[in-house]
Amino acid sequence: MADEDYRKLSDSEIREEMNSLKEWKWEKGKLHRDLEFQTFEDAISFMVRSSLEIVKLDHHPEWFNVYNRVRIDLVTHDVGGISQYDFILAKKLDSLAKKYRAK
Repeated sequence: MADEDYRKLSDSEIREEMNSLKEWKWEKGKLHRDLEFQTFEDAISFMVRSSLEIVKLDHHPEWFNVYNRVRIDLVTHDVGGISQYDFILAKKLDSLAKKYRAK
């Protein structure tokens, strides 16, 4: 990704990008999604598999797991808001969530 993409997006840019994320919400300055899996093992497997993509992108989520649920918040702290990296990671996480049958 080019350096010019590593910047805080405007509210209008965020609203436009949100059209591509059906399951995500924009709240409290972050992209947010709650996932529910069939089992704890599925939730943890999703997190472990996701970590491989997270490391490649070098963009880390704020996430929290309790039993079969995973709460995810995405924000780019370095730019003080949401960047294109948050949308890229959200789409990667959506793809993996489907593989693990998340609701």
